Amino acid sequence: MKVALAQLNYHIGNFEENREKILRAIRQAAAQGADLVVFAELAVCGYPPRDFLEWDEFIDHCERSVELIAAECRGIAAILGAPSRNPNPKGKKLYNSAYLLKDGAVVTRVDKSLLPTYDVFDEYRYFEHNRDYSVIEFGGHRIALTICEDLWNSDEDPLYVTSPMDELVRQQPSLMINIAASPFDYAHREARIKVLQANCRKYGLPLLYVNHTGSQTELIFDGGSLALDRRGRILGEMHYFREDLQVFETGPAEAAVAPEAPGPVEVAGTTEPGKVAGGTEASYASCIADQAIGRIHQALLTGIRDYFHKSGFDKAILGMSGGIDSALVLALTCEALGEENVLAVLMPSEFSSDHSVRDSVEMVRLLGCKHEIISIRDIYDSFLKTLKPQFGDLPFGLAEENLQARARGTLLMALSNKFGYILLNTSNKSENAVGYGTLYGDMCGGLSVIGDLYKTQVFALARYLNRSRERIPQQIITKTPSAELRPGQKDSDSLPDYALLDQVLFQYIELKKTTEEIVKSGFEADLVRKILRMVNLSEYKRYQVPPILRVSPKAFGMGRRIPIVGKYLS
Repeated sequence: MKVALAQLNYHIGNFEENREKILRAIRQAAAQGADLVVFAELAVCGYPPRDFLEWDEFIDHCERSVELIAAECRGIAAILGAPSRNPNPKGKKLYNSAYLLKDGAVVTRVDKSLLPTYDVFDEYRYFEHNRDYSVIEFGGHRIALTICEDLWNSDEDPLYVTSPMDELVRQQPSLMINIAASPFDYAHREARIKVLQANCRKYGLPLLYVNHTGSQTELIFDGGSLALDRRGRILGEMHYFREDLQVFETGPAEAAVAPEAPGPVEVAGTTEPGKVAGGTEASYASCIADQAIGRIHQALLTGIRDYFHKSGFDKAILGMSGGIDSALVLALTCEALGEENVLAVLMPSEFSSDHSVRDSVEMVRLLGCKHEIISIRDIYDSFLKTLKPQFGDLPFGLAEENLQARARGTLLMALSNKFGYILLNTSNKSENAVGYGTLYGDMCGGLSVIGDLYKTQVFALARYLNRSRERIPQQIITKTPSAELRPGQKDSDSLPDYALLDQVLFQYIELKKTTEEIVKSGFEADLVRKILRMVNLSEYKRYQVPPILRVSPKAFGMGRRIPIVGKYLS
């Protein structure tokens, strides 16, 4: 039996476009002699549809798409992910389902059993658990068809009390197929492969696995669909960060790469399957390693492109300060959208250094994008004059510093409104963590490009972008970080050195270590308590930042839910 894996970039709620992509893939697979073509989890509507699932009309569209796609399945069958209605009045109204389509109709349906409700996942909000397990028969195979999380109940750390494959294996399947929506983070490839290999070895079965690619707001999907034999050996690994369709041939006990299918593809910074850069556990060193940085680069380009394309915009604007953060966002955006679609705005004040303006102009020249220079000096003076009766003779302080950032934010939003740009936020994860930013100023925007990158990762990615040619002037990378909101200001006046700060933040945010555990790992106790207190006191700011492109295992936003008024560690 020849099976095609169709790895596509879906658009949530864009039923017609999703359907046309699926139908094209069916025709392409049929032309390559496939008997069966397999699509990803919730392919008809895109993942994650979230509260769209609460509208009956949305489910009507899903069901209509399944019917129209089934009608095209003649001479070839398809496995397709879509929500389905639960006929039982008890439980949630929907299932997360996989349909088998054949001979112009729906032949059978398998529902997802394990519903992830952690980090970025919230499936039990919408779906009911499946409790009936049956293999499906097709092409001489008894197929154990599962949906994403159904294969993730690890023996090492089980999250669920049952495992679908433990039930299905009793029915003597000859092949596992898993349709998934598995989001990217810089270490997820190895974790994913390890889990899939463990299933192959445990059950002695080959596995075909298909994933999404593309980005849905903050979630990025990297593709990397797989064919593995019953020993867990990788026989085919599909492309990363792009659509792909490959055909694999199954035998009675193995899944073998069809002669026409390419072998494993090159992945930026890839290690051997199953190994994680910097060791087997997550570590701060692994997040700044070349392996992680190369993948982050690809992911951010995908996130930027899809955010604009799927939102119906094509032009970006950002404030250019002469610092490393805005420089990196500018370089990434020019690469993702084309320099002709990007406007960098320089907004110097009386505290801006001459070299910041010169460095920004030099970078604009290197990239070839458009730029404007708008001084905020008169606007800032006008603010101070207007507020003089209230401020009186109080000394210069945070209010005056933030007025500059807010003046810049106002100008950028005015240009965005006038000319149809999306404003990109340039705050990094270190700043977001400790609240080192101005609400309604430098924290504003429609999309946060590097909000999931620690400052040390920002520097590493800037150096990575310059590996073949200079895109970010070297003086921007090497200069001392400064907000330039008061004379002689440096970030280190308010924050620990970033190399130290980021290690503490990583242990607290990614690894969820306690204060005592972080101190025992070699950090000064008062410093750790100060940093953690800054993180927790800044939660109200993070509730107001734009969507952040997720590239780490624990990003701010939908995957990290902390009370604003909580007392713990604050």
